[in-house]
Amino acid sequence: MSTKYAALIKALRVERGLSQSAVGEKLGLSRPSYTATEQGTRELTLGEFEKLSLLFGISFQDMERGELPDYEKYKQMILTFLRLEKSITKTKLAKLLYFADFGWFYYHLKSMSGMQYRKIQYGPVADTYFRLIDEMADGGEITITQTKDGAMLIAQTRSGAKIDLAKTSKEEKDLMKNIAKKWSGTKTAEIVDFTHKQFPYLYAQDNEIVSYELFTQENPDEIY
Repeated sequence: MSTKYAALIKALRVERGLSQSAVGEKLGLSRPSYTATEQGTRELTLGEFEKLSLLFGISFQDMERGELPDYEKYKQMILTFLRLEKSITKTKLAKLLYFADFGWFYYHLKSMSGMQYRKIQYGPVADTYFRLIDEMADGGEITITQTKDGAMLIAQTRSGAKIDLAKTSKEEKDLMKNIAKKWSGTKTAEIVDFTHKQFPYLYAQDNEIVSYELFTQENPDEIY
């Protein structure tokens, strides 16, 4: 397989906290051979490519897209939604981000953030969502409070409001604005139920990465 995937493979390995030796061992490669793969000087075999897909929990199709996740942009997407709505439950916010990424892919065949989303009980969620939310809370950009019914409510802080959202374009912000407007005032359970009826969720196994490509088969009126 082409060495164009080198940067993606390295990013996925680092994101999951794996060493080069550990991944190389899974592939049956020495550390130097695996290092050469990440550096783009060694070609991946089809078998190695498939093993990496299983190891990282990403579909073969998504691996082929070779799209790197943009964590800073994803954080800016979070802040964009929080500026559109004063506070949002943690689960509902995860769904709004899913609609933004998959809705953008529907029209442009590329997601906003490059994040991979996994099928869990409450609908598709980006693998790094919970970690990034915690990082933003620790950094003082957002607050997380628990409501009387146990829901986790997220709001932007004054520090978060000062952050420039330059990584998101006007067109991307317009899509997020439309998504937020549609779901404003609705209960979290409603948006979760909506995502459960979409193709990416229906055709994925529990805890499996959901497919961007399947989303293009949705009815235009049911994207979000």
